[in-house]
Amino acid sequence: MNLTLKVWRQEGPKDKGNLQTHKLSGVTGDMSFLEMMDVLNDQIIREGGDPVVFDHDCREGICGMCSMFINGEAHGPGRGVTTCQLHMRSFKDGDTITIEPWRASAFPVVKDLAVDRGAFDRIIQAGGYVSVNTSGETLDANAIPVPKADADEAFNAATCIGCGACVATCKNASAMLFVSAKVSQFALLPQGQPERKRRVTRMVEQMDKEGFGNCTNTGACAVECPKGIDLTNIARMNRDFLNASVTGE
Repeated sequence: MNLTLKVWRQEGPKDKGNLQTHKLSGVTGDMSFLEMMDVLNDQIIREGGDPVVFDHDCREGICGMCSMFINGEAHGPGRGVTTCQLHMRSFKDGDTITIEPWRASAFPVVKDLAVDRGAFDRIIQAGGYVSVNTSGETLDANAIPVPKADADEAFNAATCIGCGACVATCKNASAMLFVSAKVSQFALLPQGQPERKRRVTRMVEQMDKEGFGNCTNTGACAVECPKGIDLTNIARMNRDFLNASVTGE
């Protein structure tokens, strides 16, 4: 497979970037997108150039590091997959592929395709935890029954990997889907009730401080989310935030 790659190159957050064109051959359909990027970097290094910087870690769709905007879509074509799970059989011989980093002011470019998603970490630190003792003399799990429907919803919310595709896809660069998933995974369980009001208030406040945009219910975030996080989490977070605001907690 022969491809034309237009890759975003940028030295740092304050530097001006641009798309550079590379011709690549010998790509097979069984390669993952990241493996194709490895082949590209090998070619660039052999030519004496500076390899393209991009985030990656597990390459199993778990860590959320492989954040790339491919042909105008977060994680590329297809649904329910991260960039590392995207295979080159999704493209055709002769295709031109444009590869860019996440586009959001709260995600400054570190270099090339790598962005700083520390804003997500700070939102989690603001309230994404429980005070219930989880070590030592804990109660038997069966002593705190949880309805299966609630457990399933909490688990589904907890599958969010924090990749940032929702932010990159949203026309407002909103982080509402990410924050609502992290709020919901605790709000639905008994262990998350002590901090429920405080948690949603602090996490939403931190989200606003980080400079993420507002949600306008477009729904693109849920469509592009590789883990299928549902918009109902945003509705739950809004209800909890309103409740906490009214009660003054």
